[in-house]
Formats: sequence, structure tokens, C-alpha cells
Amino acid sequence: MTQTASKTAQITIGEQSYEAPLVVGSEGEVGLDITGLRGATKAITLDEGYRNTGACESNITFINPEKGILRHRGYPIEQIAEKLSFIETALLLFEGEVPSPDRLKRFSDLLTANEMLHEGVRQFFDGFPSTGHPMAILSAMINTVSCYQPDVMELEDEDTFDVSAAQLISKVRTVAAAAYKMSIGHPIMYPDPNLSYCANFLHMMFSIPKKVYEPDQDIVDALNLFFILHADHEQNCSTSTVRLVGSSQANLFASCAAGVCALWGPLHGGANVAIMNQLQELHSTKMDLGKFIEGVKQKEYRLFGFGHPVYKSFDPRAKILSAAADRVLAKLGVNDPLLELARRLEDVALNDDYFVSRNLYPNVDFYSGIILRAIGIPVNMFTVMFAIGRMPGWIAHWKEVRDRKSKIYRPRQIYTGPTERSLA
Repeated sequence: MTQTASKTAQITIGEQSYEAPLVVGSEGEVGLDITGLRGATKAITLDEGYRNTGACESNITFINPEKGILRHRGYPIEQIAEKLSFIETALLLFEGEVPSPDRLKRFSDLLTANEMLHEGVRQFFDGFPSTGHPMAILSAMINTVSCYQPDVMELEDEDTFDVSAAQLISKVRTVAAAAYKMSIGHPIMYPDPNLSYCANFLHMMFSIPKKVYEPDQDIVDALNLFFILHADHEQNCSTSTVRLVGSSQANLFASCAAGVCALWGPLHGGANVAIMNQLQELHSTKMDLGKFIEGVKQKEYRLFGFGHPVYKSFDPRAKILSAAADRVLAKLGVNDPLLELARRLEDVALNDDYFVSRNLYPNVDFYSGIILRAIGIPVNMFTVMFAIGRMPGWIAHWKEVRDRKSKIYRPRQIYTGPTERSLA
């Protein structure tokens, strides 16, 4: 909960002034409340990209960029990754507390009850070309699914929210796997109610009729970890989009479909795709790695997967995924030149002062790409995997906007176009 400090900051514009209250968050973050600035001075603040703008108060996730800290509801990401499942993490984000065994079972039962797609929905996949991007299909199908769930429009209490959240988290993996199957010309696989969330997704991705895919538990655990580490990351582009759309009182499915579209961009959820594409190019051209690194230092090339726009030190999620990547590659015995190349790049970056001094450490996208490729997830599905993992965070933020009855988001602008003209 934020507190208003006794001190204020005075903003003076010409003869007009405004006393901006200082707002202090629970972790000591300080902000200026400029809600009344325009009314008092006729001026607004300008912050292109919102990098220094607090768009909301939130109880869900805390990041300390300088110290590499990430916490959900006060719990460090390291502890969450070690002790919780993806579904437990989702409930923690929704409700603020780690679920009891009974609560977890009730929600898990809802996931199982809602894992199937209406047969009418399944026919929509035939309307997409096999070359359609899975993210386009995912966004479109989330809204399509909502048409078969009219109750999502009427969230009146916690019970109806619970059902809608379970519908979305459960069906999104079914839709994602179906989009993949369609793209390779395989029949869509039905979910198996006897499998865990992650194992069920892998089943729908890789099983074929008469030949069931049985994933190793270490692979299931790695996917569970991937989803947990992508579950929420504060006010990023896609989460801010979900909150903005939700502030119009758009339903949960519509708001999260908008989040999928925002995540699609190569500067956001598409970053791990850019990493693998770069590795493929380095491998195909047989470029000398030392020459490439020197080119990066001279800004001749851009190195994807290193550094982070928020963290000023090592991304705590990357540390966890790095260890997981070691386990997965060892378990699978993968002999992949791209993964070998990635490990060589990692070694260079961690031991070169140019990268270390600039905090250009491998980030979570770098390691997630390695793990997903090793599991067998195709590159065009990488961002979809991110979306499945981020769904609980989007839902939690949408719920926070709804519960607080937030005003509709409506940023202002500084107009730079022509002044008044006449067509006469």
C-alpha cells in the first residue's frame, strides 16, 4: 500500500504552481502525484515511452532493477521457482497468497473441466492458412473461444472470476497446441485429463494418433519453470496493454487477446525468436565468433539476448534458467550446433569486461530460447510459449483494475502538427 508523505514537490510554470504530493510505495519507491497538475497549471508531463511514469499502483509484482530483485506478492522469484508449480504461482498472483492444497485442487479441477474446446471452435482452425503465424491465431482464437463462453461478459463475483480465469489458462494451451498441429498438417490432439498442466500441453504438441508422446519428468519440470519465470514482470508493454484495455471494462478474454498482440513484437515477447534467428545466421554463414564479438563492440552488429531494458545487473530469472538449461541439455543429450554456439556466446559475454562492465549479461530470453529449442518447440512457437506463461500475470492485473474500479486510462499528448488551417 502506498503512503502520502508529508513533504511535497513544488512545480512552478510561469506564475502557476502546483504542490505535488510525494507518494511512497511499500518498498520505499518515491513518486510524484501529478494528478492535479493540468488543472492547476494547464501543463502536463511528457515522458515518451512512459519510462519514468508510474501508470498505476499495484500490489502484484516488485522489481528492483539495480539489485536484480524480482518478487511476486513479496515472495522472491528464486523461492517461487524452487517451491511452487505454475498453477500455484498463478493463484498467488491472483489472490496474494500461496494456495492451500484444497484451493489448489479446486482450481486444478476447474482447469481440467475447461481444457476442451467446443467442437464449433475447432472448425475455425480450418479457416487459417497453414502459413498463419501462431500468435495471430492465438489472439484471434482467444476472442473466438469467448463467444462460446458468454458468462465471461458477466463477472459479478469471485466465483465467476475463478471460472473465467480457469477457462482462459486452460484453453490457451489447447488453442496454442492446436495452432501448431494445424501449421504442420497434423490432426489436433485432444487434451488428456490425467496429465498435469505442462505434461498435457506437451502431449497435445507432440502426440499423434496411435502414438502418445510421454515426456521425461525433467522436461516437464523445465517447462513448468519456464512458465513460472514468465508469469509476471510488472508494467511491461503487454501487461500495460491488458490494464489499459481492461480499464474500459472490456472482458477478460478481450483484454488478454490484446496482450497477446502487444507481446508479439520483436522488442517484447519476440526477443527469443530474434536470438535463435541470429544464431542460425551465425551458423549458416560460418562467421568467426571472435570477429562477430569484435563487430558487436564496434556497434557493427547487434547482439540479441544480452542485457535488459529494466535490470541494471543480472536478470534473476536468467540465473535460474541457466541452471535449468544445463540440466535439460544434459538430460536430452542434444547435439545441436546452435545450442553449442549459444553456449560459446554465453562464455564470451560472462568473461569479457566489455560486456560485464556494461551489464550485458545473458537475459531470460537467451536461456528460454535454448531450453525451448532443446525440448523441440519450433521457433515460430516461442512467443506463444511466452504468452501461455504470461497469462496469469495478465489476468491478475486485469483483476486488479476491475477490483479497484479504475478510471478508464486516457493518456494525454503534446500536439506537434499544423496549427489551424482553412480549406477555403
